[in-house]
Amino acid sequence: MPRFVFLLFLFFSSQLSAQHYNIEVQLNGAPNKTVQLAYHYLDKIYAANTAKLDANGHGAFTGDSLLTQGLYKILVDKDHHFDFLLGADQDFKLSNSTFAGKDAKIEGAAESEAFVDYMNFLADLQQQSASLNKAYQNANATEKAEIAQQREALNDEMHDYWAMVEKKYPNSFLNKFLTANYVPKLDQSTLPKEIQENDSLLLLAQFNYQKEHYWDYFDYTDERYLFTPFYKTKLETWFNKVLYPAYDSVKPYVYQFIEDVKPNKRLFQFATSFFLNSSINSNIMGMDALFVDIARDYYLSGEAFWASEESMEAIRENVLFMQDNLIGKTAPDLTLETYDGEFVNLHQIDSKLTAVLIYEPNCSHCKVFVPEFYKEVYLPNKDKGLTVYAIYSMDDKSEWTEFLAKHNMFDWINVWDPQHTSRFKIKYDARKTPGVYLLDEHKKIIGKKLTVEQLEEIVPRELN
Repeated sequence: MPRFVFLLFLFFSSQLSAQHYNIEVQLNGAPNKTVQLAYHYLDKIYAANTAKLDANGHGAFTGDSLLTQGLYKILVDKDHHFDFLLGADQDFKLSNSTFAGKDAKIEGAAESEAFVDYMNFLADLQQQSASLNKAYQNANATEKAEIAQQREALNDEMHDYWAMVEKKYPNSFLNKFLTANYVPKLDQSTLPKEIQENDSLLLLAQFNYQKEHYWDYFDYTDERYLFTPFYKTKLETWFNKVLYPAYDSVKPYVYQFIEDVKPNKRLFQFATSFFLNSSINSNIMGMDALFVDIARDYYLSGEAFWASEESMEAIRENVLFMQDNLIGKTAPDLTLETYDGEFVNLHQIDSKLTAVLIYEPNCSHCKVFVPEFYKEVYLPNKDKGLTVYAIYSMDDKSEWTEFLAKHNMFDWINVWDPQHTSRFKIKYDARKTPGVYLLDEHKKIIGKKLTVEQLEEIVPRELN
């Protein structure tokens, strides 16, 4: 064989080898056992491969293409398993005399070896920290000050270790992984005195600093983080606790996040789905507007390549029922027939505050909510500027009459639409009853999906 052909063969052989993974395992405690090579993906664990160990506990996991780097697991059963970090080197030997991750021995994969070293370092640090915490409980003032300094020294040790790993493995996933959950804290000494001495201003400064630096040590555009337990919990904390809980404040950050991960299909799918579901399930009033925005811009636009027709149908339905009754929008106008046969236009009601109430008498929740709303919210505020536009959502007038008479609620503007020509059920999302919308004097929606307790607090405040 000519020399250049031989060299070419070696080149392609090495390239082909580099695209495989081969993990030899030696588990003395699992002879003749079937063992899984599993991986963390968000908050779940999935099997990547399976191997049957021989009588000596030896076996191997092999594959034709490299695995995505991340946190992996050697799993025998629910009581016998341990984690290890899988980096760029995926041809190595792994042994473990126990099933504790810190006892693993790895040859041939520098990142994976360094991860085991870190686990042992961390275990030692945690033991020291636990001893200091115990001593702190019974210490005097002087001793507590000394223990606080020792705690700070442990933190310095941790940061020094991270710096060492960054220097030794600068472009590795190991380097990113170790600091993934670290969020830097604001150095209060850098703030002006007037902020340091004002609790409210200091709290605001800390909040803003955390918001702006939350992702400093976590590259959310790196899909390898999906193969850890960190990504989802980190994102949930950011969305629910770090960002200011209001639609207008949240949207720019969410959209920037989605656009940042968009080049990676896997991250784009996860992030967009996460924000869509989180916004529609949020307990924060008005966050459904974010759902409508994401649904229109990424799903109804055709960009959500992963969405099934069934899920798209559900999204379209939710947008239809939500889009007209978002917080801050002018409430959809209605002209409905009253109990006495007159017609009343919602937007022509001259009132400082109008509550649009949609209910059906036989709804179990309505039977409790509506009378309580009448007694606890309407009666104390009716002479202060509160009007109720109460929509009976069914078509049985005798049922309606009986309910109004039973609770003596004839001083409301009681209306109905037995033929459903106004589409009020769509405009005001009456899929679930009761439903309450608070409108200001200009008929702008300022509140919805409120409990009686919330209404008792909000209504008097709005009327003052």
